[in-house]
Amino acid sequence: MNKPFKFKQFTVHQDRCAMKIGTDGVLLGAWATIQNENSSILDIGAGTGLLSLMLAQRSLAENIEALEIDEEAYEQCVENFEASPWADRLFCYHAGLDEFIEELAEPFDLIISNPPFYSEAVTSGNTSRDTARQNQSLPFDELLEGVSKLLSPDGLFTTIVPFKEEQAFVRLAASFGLFPNRILRVKGNSSVEVKRSLLEFGFKESDVSEDELTIEIKRHEYTEQYIELTKEFYLKM
Repeated sequence: MNKPFKFKQFTVHQDRCAMKIGTDGVLLGAWATIQNENSSILDIGAGTGLLSLMLAQRSLAENIEALEIDEEAYEQCVENFEASPWADRLFCYHAGLDEFIEELAEPFDLIISNPPFYSEAVTSGNTSRDTARQNQSLPFDELLEGVSKLLSPDGLFTTIVPFKEEQAFVRLAASFGLFPNRILRVKGNSSVEVKRSLLEFGFKESDVSEDELTIEIKRHEYTEQYIELTKEFYLKM
């Protein structure tokens, strides 16, 4: 589980991070809209740095900043950035969202976050992992309030939440002036229920583009839609 995860253009070391590389993060990094090749990007709760690395590969953004509050994860994120082909464009800060907001100079064109979303108590015995998985460490309301302060007027915020929390999250976002414009609901295969919702928000209300993605036809046999979305990253796609 702690082995480096090799993608087509970069490698992610994850032995010091509570949350390992998973399908959620790869989907989010591949699905996020980059409106302008030179957009400024912020990754909140960066963990290994996966999302920032994916967006560096997908764009020409000169400024991709990442926030990580856990010290071990922060140090590993910095190492992953420095070892990547885009080291000069990637910056990680060891800070909480509230501290970062106070220091902000310019708003961001794209904010992305794979937030902790196990609101019920999680006790695996691994404190770092539990913190990374429980939204007490970054409650949805704090995340959305922060995004509303950090996002440029025409910017986009992209995130992923459990499907069962989608409607509540959208309502909460609206209370901070953020409205959905794209939703992708994800299920593992055709015979199971939708598990995740990828959400894209902006400050303007608009018609919502809604879609569904199924990952596998059967075990280790992937759908064309999933392959198309992730083929620039996974080695075996």
